Amino acid sequence: MKIGIIGLPQTGKKTLFQILTGHIFTEHGDQKKPTMGVADILDPRFEILVQMYKPKKQVRAKIDLELLPKLEKESIARGDIFKDIADTDAVCHVVRVFEDEAVYHVDGSIDPARDIDMVNGELILHDLLFIEKRLERLEAQMKKLKDEKQQKEHDMLVRFREHLEKEQPLRLLALSHDEDMLIRSYPFITLKQMILVLNVADGQLGETGIIEKLRSRCTAEKMEIMQVSAKMEAEIAALESEAERKEFLNDLGIEEPALGQLTRLCLNALGLMSFFTVGEDEVRQWLLRKNSSAPEAAGAIHSDLQRGFIRAELIKYDELIAHKTEAALKSAGKLYLKGKDYIVEDGDILNIRFKV
Repeated sequence: MKIGIIGLPQTGKKTLFQILTGHIFTEHGDQKKPTMGVADILDPRFEILVQMYKPKKQVRAKIDLELLPKLEKESIARGDIFKDIADTDAVCHVVRVFEDEAVYHVDGSIDPARDIDMVNGELILHDLLFIEKRLERLEAQMKKLKDEKQQKEHDMLVRFREHLEKEQPLRLLALSHDEDMLIRSYPFITLKQMILVLNVADGQLGETGIIEKLRSRCTAEKMEIMQVSAKMEAEIAALESEAERKEFLNDLGIEEPALGQLTRLCLNALGLMSFFTVGEDEVRQWLLRKNSSAPEAAGAIHSDLQRGFIRAELIKYDELIAHKTEAALKSAGKLYLKGKDYIVEDGDILNIRFKV
């Protein structure tokens, strides 16, 4: 599963992608094709567990990112960019807020709301055009032969079209299981979860005015929103040691780099959460679909663990932090045994018992 990073020219999305993935761009000129990369999930809980257990090995969970070509008239007209977006599982839209006379803006001025409207409008138009073409084909087929399944799809697409014509993304619609299965292979973009990343100047990091202006709209359209200074994040990433990075953040009064929040928002957009396995040998973060069972979590570690699942020994992260050690946790009766019906929660620490 992967997140597609999109944006207008000169928004800073390439800089963010480089910081997140460590990818080094060697080619010159405009990016014409998607660029793949992998980013660590930056989770403070993982860092704390590593400090507690001091393992020989530590393994973070990772997420696939894809930097897509910039959204401009040429790429929109060709339509390739929409195929690229449709091939992702969720979308991260980088929006320019920072002012810099040395960096041009395609529309001549900085206006985040306008840029969001422009991009969202193109995505809605893409879905509308697909629906029109699909309806034409369906109606031609239905003239030859009446089919109940085709009629259901036709009615659903008409409902989709009416919704999109109100400039509303498809992710706001409640879909039945049958409808979801019916359109699973269709290239609808506005069904995908959307994260808005406002790229601000260093001095704007403490300001919340722009986010507050957009928050009600984001809530109404089911979009996550956050702000980041790509320039400052690049400066943090360039520091040689973790100690230097922490000192830099402390001086600015920032608890963690915004990239930590961004990777976790990406995780949430994909419908994933984290659980952990811990010990002196290894502390590892694992990714799992939300509402998954304990055996499914075991399967994320290894298929044999799911096949021979007996039970899961469970520690709640917050309770471990409160009691400081596993021994104290056990004395307090906070070490739990869970069976096949247990639904894993974000942050759970699991030890799987199995027999194959």
